[in-house]
Amino acid sequence: MECLKQAINEIPSLKIDEEFLVKDLFKGYEWNRLAIGERRQLGSVFQNAVKNGELKGTVEMVKKSTSNQQIYIKLRD
Repeated sequence: MECLKQAINEIPSLKIDEEFLVKDLFKGYEWNRLAIGERRQLGSVFQNAVKNGELKGTVEMVKKSTSNQQIYIKLRD
């Protein structure tokens, strides 16, 4: 999934200990151009990448937002 690669490539731009949503890894217009289904799928695929250790030591799940979106934190570069 190309969007997943794009999201992962944006992680180094974040500061350590910065909390973020998957949509924060895209420019507003890029995120808005994705269909709702694509956004949901990307959220699930990103979350699975974190759970399965693909981003181990770099990103961790923190909590859910009030709109039930997963919040992540960048741990290190």
